[in-house]
Amino acid sequence: MEIISVIPRGYCQGVVRAIQIAKNTVRDNPGVPVTMLGMIVHNQYVVHACQQLGIRFAEEAGRSRYDLLDEIDQGIVIFTAHGVSDEVRQKALSKGLTVIDATCPDVIRTHELVRAHCEDHGDVLYIGKQGHPEAEGTVSLSDRVHLITSCADIEKLNHLDHVLITNQTTLSLLDCRQIIDACLKKYPQAETASEICQATRIRQEAVMHLKDIDLLIVVGDARSNNSHQLKEIGLKSGIPEAVLIDSVQDLTEDMIKEKDRIAVTSGSSTPNELTKQVIDYLQEYARDPHWKLPPTAEVTI
Repeated sequence: MEIISVIPRGYCQGVVRAIQIAKNTVRDNPGVPVTMLGMIVHNQYVVHACQQLGIRFAEEAGRSRYDLLDEIDQGIVIFTAHGVSDEVRQKALSKGLTVIDATCPDVIRTHELVRAHCEDHGDVLYIGKQGHPEAEGTVSLSDRVHLITSCADIEKLNHLDHVLITNQTTLSLLDCRQIIDACLKKYPQAETASEICQATRIRQEAVMHLKDIDLLIVVGDARSNNSHQLKEIGLKSGIPEAVLIDSVQDLTEDMIKEKDRIAVTSGSSTPNELTKQVIDYLQEYARDPHWKLPPTAEVTI
C-alpha cells in the first residue's frame, strides 16, 4: 500500500489569521466576555480549542447571523472568517458590543466588489451555497444580489441589465464554471469575476492532478464546504472512491483494505494534527494491518 500525502492541504492563511485574532482577543481582554458569532471556521476541533480559551459561540442551525446577535448582550463579538453583512455589523454596534472582525481578506474583497457594483446600479448573480454563512453575508449586502445555487435558479430571474457574475470563495472549480456558463447564456453581456480563493483553487487542482489513485481521503468537518468540494472534485476527476472523515477514528478496515494507492488531503479549516495522524496511521497499517486505531489527536491552536 502506498500513501500519497497531497500538497498543499490544511489551513489557509484566512483560517490562520482568524485563529490568531481569536487568541489575541482573549489575551488582550482579560475578564471580558468574548463571543464568536457562528463557528470560527467549520471544524469542531478548532471550535473546541477556542472554547478551551474561554470563547463562547453563538451558533444554531437555521438561524442567521443577524438573529444570533440576540444571544449576545455584552462584551466582545468576533465575526468569523466567513464575513457578515453591513446590517449585522450595525446591529452589533447598536447593541454596544465591541466588534472584532476576523473576516477572511478574500471575502472582504468579494464584498467590496459586490457593494461597488450594486452602488453603480447593477445586479449581481452570486453563485453560492444556500445557508452557508459566507453566502448569507454577501447576499445580504443588497437586494440587488441574487443567490444562484444551481442552473435552475437562473431561469427564475427576470430581465436584468448591468449584470456581474461572481461567487463564494470555497466552491468547486468545475461546478462554478458550469453555472457561470449558464449565467452567460442568459446574460451574454454580463461581467464575470471568479472569486474562488487561491487556497481553494490550488488544493482542488492538486486533487485533479492525482493519477492512479484507488481512494481519496479528505480530512475535514462535515459542515466544511471546501472539504466537501475536495471530495467531489476527486470523484469527478476519476478517482473511484473518495471519503470525508473528521479524524482517524472514522477510518474502517473495509474502507482501506486492498487499496494499493491512497491519497490524503484536508480542507482549509482542518488542523494539521488531524491530517498527520491519519497519514501516520495509514503508513503503520501498510506495514501491519493489525495496527490499532489511536484516539483522535489533541488539537491546539
